[in-house]
Amino acid sequence: MNDLTKNQQKRELMKAEISQSKQSTLDDLSFQFNIERDKESIRPTKAIIINQIANKIEEDELVLKVEFALLPSNTAFSKINLELYFEDQLINSTPICIPQSNLLGDSLEFPLVIDMRGIVAGSYLVRVEMYELWDSDEKLCFSTKEIVVDYVPQSRESRLVKVPTVKSVEGTGLIVVSSSAKDIYREIDKDLKQESVSKRDEW
Repeated sequence: MNDLTKNQQKRELMKAEISQSKQSTLDDLSFQFNIERDKESIRPTKAIIINQIANKIEEDELVLKVEFALLPSNTAFSKINLELYFEDQLINSTPICIPQSNLLGDSLEFPLVIDMRGIVAGSYLVRVEMYELWDSDEKLCFSTKEIVVDYVPQSRESRLVKVPTVKSVEGTGLIVVSSSAKDIYREIDKDLKQESVSKRDEW
């Protein structure tokens, strides 16, 4: 009877040791999994952030400036697409090449000019969509922003239209310049103009 009791005690001890060993293994696996998951969570995620769509009416033109940021940096992208919608109708689609330059910051701009001739007075919805297009036509890093523009024509047009056209776009090989880089170029241009004026005065 005592032997049976001793054997039962041994079996109980062995069960406890096995159970503890399994739990330790599970804890180790869970810890390792959490570490891997934490590593994945801190990896930089690519994203296109449209900060704002600045707009200004100049006579019969709507001048837009799309200000956006590329995360984690502009070097993570080589080309993105920008689509412009007017009242939910696509009026322009432009691929933008992002130069891999140290002069560029992560806050970039893209200008557009819309010919509003023939558009009647009113409030209009303007939407911008930006994304990175893969070979499979999948839209990655999709981002969108919209604004409402109040337009009052400065002159009467004999021919009215419902959808305007994009008058100018910088082109598919656009070099998008950040504010910091523009300041550098502005200073260079200013120095060149001053130098030109000085030479002219010397003559």
